[in-house]
Amino acid sequence: MAEQAVKRVRTRHFQSAKENGIKITGLTSYDQLTAGIFDEAGIDFLLVGDSAGNNVYGYDTTLPVSIDDLIPLARAVAGAVQRAFVVADMPFGSYETGPDEALHTAFRFMKETGSHAVKLEGGVRSAEQIRRIVSAGIPVMAHIGFTPQSEHGLGGHVIQGRGDQVKQLLADAHAVEDAGAVAVVLEMVPSEAAARVTQELRIPTIGVGAGPHVDGQLLVWTDWAGFTKGRIPKFVKQYANLRKNLTDAVTAYRADVEGGSYPGPEHSYDD
Repeated sequence: MAEQAVKRVRTRHFQSAKENGIKITGLTSYDQLTAGIFDEAGIDFLLVGDSAGNNVYGYDTTLPVSIDDLIPLARAVAGAVQRAFVVADMPFGSYETGPDEALHTAFRFMKETGSHAVKLEGGVRSAEQIRRIVSAGIPVMAHIGFTPQSEHGLGGHVIQGRGDQVKQLLADAHAVEDAGAVAVVLEMVPSEAAARVTQELRIPTIGVGAGPHVDGQLLVWTDWAGFTKGRIPKFVKQYANLRKNLTDAVTAYRADVEGGSYPGPEHSYDD
């Protein structure tokens, strides 16, 4: 009996999930190995995030990340999945000057990587860029609340949407929805504010440290898998300790080689 074809996650599935109360799952990915694993595990969308600046290229922030840094990573991820919806992050300096620059960047990601959508930061200030990209038939995932590319302007990693700030958060949310975004990421937002945004919007909300009252969740995979060294955000639940597991494995390999027990007869070819 022939295997049933895997059904690709499409933009309509995001909207259907919100309407039916089905939670959307998302993770970052930067390579074909993790992309294939996450895809097989049923994750709905993979973000090739500019967090690659920290987790792949070793930058202190995401600001130095370029389009050319992300295109090979997005190409690898998109080529590895059968079901997951792949979103490519538009890095700092690739869309801010206006709609035409934003569209050119989106064209590059769609043509050169095989991604299914792009993501960019900003609410009201990025609405025209979103509208221009969407008008060309390219899906856009928006990103409001704490926007890492603006961390210096925001004064660091500061929670957004508290108190009177909720008015700006709502304005940003409605602006990206009106511009045609298929979904919006809410990062580091109080859970009550995120719940209000989720109730008011027709499009799905994806939380990154925005509490449980959103339509889906997104995490940087190296954080929850225990790879990240140093401070881990409060909103991250650690599901594994791969840094320790890999360190133990590498240490055992080194000891076996130095002690002469590897390779053994079972790892060697006969004449």
